[in-house]
Amino acid sequence: MERIRENILYTEEQANRVPTMSKTRDHNNSLARRTAPGHVALVGAGPGDPELLTLRALRALERADVIVHDRLVGPGVLALAGPGAEIIEAGKQGFGPSWKQDDINALLVARALAGAQVVRLKSGDPGVFARLDEEIEALEAAGVRWSIVPGITSASAAAAGMGQSLTRRGRNGELRLITGHDMKGYAEQDWRALARPGAVAAIYMGKRAARFLQGRLMMHGADPHTPVTVVENASRPDEHRAPATLATLTDKLAAVEMTGPAILLLGLAPRDAAALPAPVATPKELTS
Repeated sequence: MERIRENILYTEEQANRVPTMSKTRDHNNSLARRTAPGHVALVGAGPGDPELLTLRALRALERADVIVHDRLVGPGVLALAGPGAEIIEAGKQGFGPSWKQDDINALLVARALAGAQVVRLKSGDPGVFARLDEEIEALEAAGVRWSIVPGITSASAAAAGMGQSLTRRGRNGELRLITGHDMKGYAEQDWRALARPGAVAAIYMGKRAARFLQGRLMMHGADPHTPVTVVENASRPDEHRAPATLATLTDKLAAVEMTGPAILLLGLAPRDAAALPAPVATPKELTS
């Protein structure tokens, strides 16, 4: 079986050779289950903590023949896959080495046309800065069935860890999700709106663009004392927060070592009293 899309020739045989970058678990058992038409579920893995997965995402992982995941998806989430699943790391992580998007598209198409139940697993929510539409367009062009399973985005997890809400009556009537980088480099935004008092924005991939963001906002009249909190590895055991102000943002980032994925929350500072985790009932408490 061959699939030709935009000058890319991708055969099923080639697709089966792709997992030189993958971890394969009992692939023969997986092949035996491929009697139904192929399908691709575009699934949000959440911000990192496996307990923040949705039930639908968990079921998709348990039933998948093939899981194609980004590098930011943690081992705790991947451990929830069924025992026969083939697990392929597509290598998408910020500015690191990664697969070309066309190659990922072709892999999804080839596996689905071979009858596999495929999970395309994306960190956070698949519809937030995750190139979802490009993959959907490739699947539709090939006649492959697909569905979307939303996930908790890192902005929600980061704010929750700070004990904050992303919107608050009397403070901000809107929330902006923006990216620090786009395909052309540093991303331009509506700086006047972002510089207004009370504005709140979650800035994805903003760590490297911090100086650019700081300059643009202050140039458009933002208060230098506006709080900005950088949250690294939101919801994970190694989560790290770096509270700052707009004026001190770049100095703060220079003073701390952050190598993991980070999100900037403009207009929000951690509460003085950190939110405590909900108590977990013991088996004895549940049965008493």
